[in-house]
Amino acid sequence: MEQKQPEEFDLRLAEECASAFSGATGLGCVVSDTEGNVLYESGPGCASCGICRKAQRRPEDCVQAHIYGMTEAERFGGKYIYFCPMGLTCFVSPILGSGGSEAKITVGPFLMVETQDYVACDLTEQLGISGTLLEQVEQELETVPYVPPEKVNQLSTLLFMAVGFLNNVSAASRMLNTQSSDAIQGQVTAYIQQLKGTEEPKPYPFETERALLRAVGQGDKAEAQKLLNEMFGYIFFSNAGDFEQAKSRVYELLVLISRSAVEAGADPAQTLELNHRYLHDLPGLTDIDSLCFWLTKVMNSFMDRIFNFMDAKHANVIHQSIQYLNTHYTEHITLDEMARRVYLSPSYFSRVFKKETGSTFSAYLNKVRITRSKEMLLHQSIRLTDIAFLVGFEDQSYFTKVFKKITGITPLQFRETQGGKVRSRPKENGHEQ
Repeated sequence: MEQKQPEEFDLRLAEECASAFSGATGLGCVVSDTEGNVLYESGPGCASCGICRKAQRRPEDCVQAHIYGMTEAERFGGKYIYFCPMGLTCFVSPILGSGGSEAKITVGPFLMVETQDYVACDLTEQLGISGTLLEQVEQELETVPYVPPEKVNQLSTLLFMAVGFLNNVSAASRMLNTQSSDAIQGQVTAYIQQLKGTEEPKPYPFETERALLRAVGQGDKAEAQKLLNEMFGYIFFSNAGDFEQAKSRVYELLVLISRSAVEAGADPAQTLELNHRYLHDLPGLTDIDSLCFWLTKVMNSFMDRIFNFMDAKHANVIHQSIQYLNTHYTEHITLDEMARRVYLSPSYFSRVFKKETGSTFSAYLNKVRITRSKEMLLHQSIRLTDIAFLVGFEDQSYFTKVFKKITGITPLQFRETQGGKVRSRPKENGHEQ
């Protein structure tokens, strides 16, 4: 069945709601439209459930069960708890648009009884599953969470309240969008009039394009909107009313904006998924106003994902990195290796680390090593060459150079200052001991 995105509700907000609910409860959440087409899934939801497939049941039966659940939720005031065709529990709340229910958030499937009771009663007795099929379904059950019956109604109420907030925000957003669309179109029209006043044809504004991409990467929405309006104005003016050609140029701009978002830290897989979804939106845009406002929403969506990603990930990334450096400073650690450990590109990890710690990765690692070396230098029986090796430096000369750069004195001077005059010993390999 072909997937489609409803126009009347904020899908990004619905995704955030589903993701937050799934993260807080450990249950799968699926955002789908009124026909059952899946728009987003977070956690082990129905869209990725393999139990029906293992039991050789029709997926259409699940879709119809969830549509029925939404219908009953509408009838019972916004929430409904029900069982899927395999006897697993789900609950649902509808998402409202301007004309009624436009989509839904479904939570589940999950078990409300012990696994052995479910296997004996639901699978064996009621559904008549046995033999190899039963074994395969039991394997799939290992990924299905269990929720005590007394908590199910509470969780259903929590989803209802979360979706209720989403519905209120979406309604307010639709009113604001109307105002914003008028303002955007006014700025674009003003820039087109400015272009008409020039005698010579204006070349493609590469500098404006580069400035736009910088603003996107820096999260400066006001500046990005201003520059985007200028790009709109140029595109529409230079294409002399050819709307299809204008849409083609706008899509090129969308690709550039998405790449800028990835370079600034947005999740590459999610960004590619959004790009694919937005590509399918373009044919349905039939006038300049809708195209202008559409790309503005797209740009803001990418920017929100950049900084939502950064806010959520930075603290954990830095914590993991510092913890690793404090325990593995004796090893050969490179920026590339550390970036791989926290699942970021080296260039992005470098920027994040510098921003959050105030120090480059290599400088921070050297500080950790020098701090540890000071503790060892208090023990005069340990040779400087050994200390250099023990804290992760490949040779004593580089250790001495880094130590002096950070502290202002050599390791030997530090040792003499902290522990008195060191007993004279022969030089080893030409190095001072």
